[in-house]
Amino acid sequence: MADVTLIDALTMAMAWELEHDDDVVMLGEDIGLNGGVFRTTAGLQERFGPQRVMDTPLAEGMIAGVSIGMAAQGLKPVAEIQFMGFIYPIVDQMINHAGRMRNRTRGRLHCPMVIRAPFGGGIHAPEHHSESTEALFAHMPGIRVVIPSSPARAYGLLLAAIRDPDPVVFLEPKRIYRSNKQAVADNGEALPLDVCYILREGSDVTVVTWGAMVFESLKSAEQMSAQGISCEVIDLTTISPIDEQTILESVAKTGRLIIVHEAAKNCGVGAEIAAMVAEEGMYDLRCPIRRVTGYDIVMPFYRREMDYMPSVAKIGDAIRDSMDD
Repeated sequence: MADVTLIDALTMAMAWELEHDDDVVMLGEDIGLNGGVFRTTAGLQERFGPQRVMDTPLAEGMIAGVSIGMAAQGLKPVAEIQFMGFIYPIVDQMINHAGRMRNRTRGRLHCPMVIRAPFGGGIHAPEHHSESTEALFAHMPGIRVVIPSSPARAYGLLLAAIRDPDPVVFLEPKRIYRSNKQAVADNGEALPLDVCYILREGSDVTVVTWGAMVFESLKSAEQMSAQGISCEVIDLTTISPIDEQTILESVAKTGRLIIVHEAAKNCGVGAEIAAMVAEEGMYDLRCPIRRVTGYDIVMPFYRREMDYMPSVAKIGDAIRDSMDD
């Protein structure tokens, strides 16, 4: 097994599917000759040809529409949107067509397509390049939303997303694209969708998070351990649908819940998790649920973006507060 970055793992997964499934095609802006804005698809067009890895015009709505048409007729398109801030023109196609295909045709047609997009802040990007609006797609019936946080999970989850018979929005936390390496076997083995991953077991506090915030949460849990507080850290991974059982079982053990996400607080996925635990696990809670999130404002420019995002210190404060209640 080679030690690879999250970017490398994504490229490996796409190459595996192109190699082993003739129905898989890639499309997006500059993904062919240039290998994508982050070079995620570097070398794929050269290896598999321009009919399998296609450059498109700068037209996100068209990319999504063509992908839906391809999927309805038996292909498995994997489309790249350069940044999440550019993804909003596809909302019409996703909510009105991709998510409804199986229902509209009474199961005669389905829509096996993947929309990939880098998301989140932390790389000193300009406006429209640092959004975390995963809750928008989580609210669309018929669409899965998946967010990996490690090379191994990126590889296995992207394979699963491409093989899924229904549409998947696959959001990639670009701040950790190349920040760490992990041994990943390029064996074509997919990981299950719709499940959480317990990254650190604990007995005092449950911390649920996803994407790049996994790293801040783990670091904070490590610091809390030195203070005698045992934190269980859960990577949500599939934002929609949510693996409720894993979260509820953890809260039943710890009695405390901290939810960490980079997106704005208002109507975020964290609010859904908090409501679910309040409905299904209220009597297990020893104190109020706390959310550590971004702010309900536009992501600021790079000089203030790290102030916007949850930090190790902010997560630690929430954990200590929950222990004091």
